[in-house]
Amino acid sequence: MAERDEPLLTTVRALERAIGEIGTTLDGTTTCRELTAFLARHLDGVSATVDLLADRAGPLRRAASAGPAPGPCPAPDGAATDAPGLAAPHVAPGLAAPPVASGPTEPHAASGPPEQHRAPRRAAPAASSLAVPLAVDDEEPLGTVTVTRAAGGPFSESDVAVLRHAARLAARHLGHARRLAATEDTALHLQRALVAEPGRPHPNLEIAGGYLPAGSRTLVGGDWFETVRLHFGRSLLVVGDVMGHGLAAAVDMNAYRTALREVAATDLPPHRVLRHLDSVVAEDEARRPATCLLVRVDPARGTATFASAGHLPPVVFAADGSAELVDLPVGPPLGTGVGGYEPTTRPLTPAETLLIFTDGLVERRGEDIDVSLARLAALRLPAASGPKEVVDEVLRRLGAHAAEDDVAVLAARIRARPAS
Repeated sequence: MAERDEPLLTTVRALERAIGEIGTTLDGTTTCRELTAFLARHLDGVSATVDLLADRAGPLRRAASAGPAPGPCPAPDGAATDAPGLAAPHVAPGLAAPPVASGPTEPHAASGPPEQHRAPRRAAPAASSLAVPLAVDDEEPLGTVTVTRAAGGPFSESDVAVLRHAARLAARHLGHARRLAATEDTALHLQRALVAEPGRPHPNLEIAGGYLPAGSRTLVGGDWFETVRLHFGRSLLVVGDVMGHGLAAAVDMNAYRTALREVAATDLPPHRVLRHLDSVVAEDEARRPATCLLVRVDPARGTATFASAGHLPPVVFAADGSAELVDLPVGPPLGTGVGGYEPTTRPLTPAETLLIFTDGLVERRGEDIDVSLARLAALRLPAASGPKEVVDEVLRRLGAHAAEDDVAVLAARIRARPAS
């Protein structure tokens, strides 16, 4: 192969490596670090920096840097500097100008007759700097990429080509990451709005709830909790879990929630609410199955009546902080059309806090569910913990923030009547 083709092959190899080394994750900071590390490796003797715009009119902020520190180089009069002794590269307004390279500077010629001056000192090699916009074609720049070579002469056309290609590649990945982050933020706000604002129970019941999505990349899921105010001072507590994740599960979850509110308004016992809801959902073949737990709390009688459609049992925390799983019969999930739900009633005093939850709170990969529930039942919380304290402590102690599934929890306690 001719020697003249070797520089071209070197450039092509560098461009190929950029594809594999830049944008390996959906994290913007990581992408910027990968970009500077790539440039420091593939452009001889350079240090590289990436400065991002917070918004179109905002200031630049340093996002990443890599490579050897540049040597001292006097800045021209009036030039802004970014590092000691280093002149900042010129970047035109809007970061849309072509890259500007500054080569080694020659010493200024002395004025006056030659005989009045000594021979000039040998000038130290000056730094060369090159800046390009962090942008894809005609899109708005996200920032600027700057490389500086402390010694070794100006940048070649091959250097410019590699820098431009790497900057465009990184800008493309950064754009994807920002759009994904915006989508996730919108979806999570929607999900929290759906699950974090249940109906208001009677004032004689104190409640607290919490929802955690399954990891940073899961948009929405099918977990929810709800409260419905009933007649005679009673309240219906609900927690449910639609199979699967994503937008389809969230849509089905909202449909279940709406249907449950309508059925619960008839003031049927919990097991009959489940039976009616199961028959309604079973008529829609497109609807996903769901587990559901209903608890009707009657503060006047100091009782709680439970009915479960394939859901995990609740737990009651006593005044001393100890936990007890409620033993109750479990019917089939909603949507099967089988029915067969049975009620269970037990006392519930103002000193006790009831906790209902979805399986993401306790289930762990490769672990038997009985072991998972036993871990919850073994918890001992601070004495006299109220609903909010119970929710916070249980989520923390069971590591729910790192759970592999959505987590929805709802805690409730009967308000003690003032002494007459």
